[in-house]
Amino acid sequence: MRKCAIFVILILVTMMFWTAGCTNKAQSRADSLSTDSVDTAKVDSLDALLESQPMPKAADELFDDFIFNFAGNNKLQQARIKFPLLNVNNGDTSFIKKQNWQIEHFFMRQGYYTLILDSRKQLNLTKDTNINNVTVEKIFLRKNYVKQYNFNRIRGEWMLTSINSHALQKNSNSSFLQFYQRFATDSAFQYKSLNETIDFSGPDPDDDFSELQGEIFPEQWDVLGPTDLPSGTIYNIIYGQKYVQNNYKVFLLRGIANGQELEMTFQRKGGAWKLIRLVE
Repeated sequence: MRKCAIFVILILVTMMFWTAGCTNKAQSRADSLSTDSVDTAKVDSLDALLESQPMPKAADELFDDFIFNFAGNNKLQQARIKFPLLNVNNGDTSFIKKQNWQIEHFFMRQGYYTLILDSRKQLNLTKDTNINNVTVEKIFLRKNYVKQYNFNRIRGEWMLTSINSHALQKNSNSSFLQFYQRFATDSAFQYKSLNETIDFSGPDPDDDFSELQGEIFPEQWDVLGPTDLPSGTIYNIIYGQKYVQNNYKVFLLRGIANGQELEMTFQRKGGAWKLIRLVE
């Protein structure tokens, strides 16, 4: 995660996943975030590293620290699931037995994760140690459905307590997600979805050591905008926040352990979503 790691194991992970420096140009930084996969050999080595060491007790204090270990440690994952695990699929209920469980790596295979927020203030929830309920959403944009992994902190330990799968149209962010999928895959639609002016903060494509801040125009998008946005499977972490049908969304991409980040802010104007802010 982007915050400073508090465990030695996370420092080791940072060394394994470091793929780009801070001096990359705007599109290079965006590309490194939106890559569909990472080196599987590195991920497998990471799994072995995580499984060889017990998760520090303090990792249960912050969900981000826990989920990182949970996603890469099969033994820990088996121990932190409430079996038989309640599995609700479009209203049909079943239970998954321990012997039938297959490890879920979540976003570790992508090398980045995404957050969808109603406001930037909700970012503070990622550091809240008092949260006891978190949902990790696996969003299949092309297949139009969402798989929600529900975690509860029970007697001080995070546990996966249920899975709920449903059509994307039933998701709280369905309208925005349908817009985003087209925004990420249709260049003509993407251009039409740019605001007349866009607040911008990011690297100068003509100078690796300079940053640009201010307003840009749609005509500059090809040079300064991100390329190859994720459009297949993305993730969202709900830290207890309740989504409302508002006209404002923050879409955040965060690289795992490499410090990379891309933030896009959208506002609905006249019934259509428009990109109004870009931070790289």
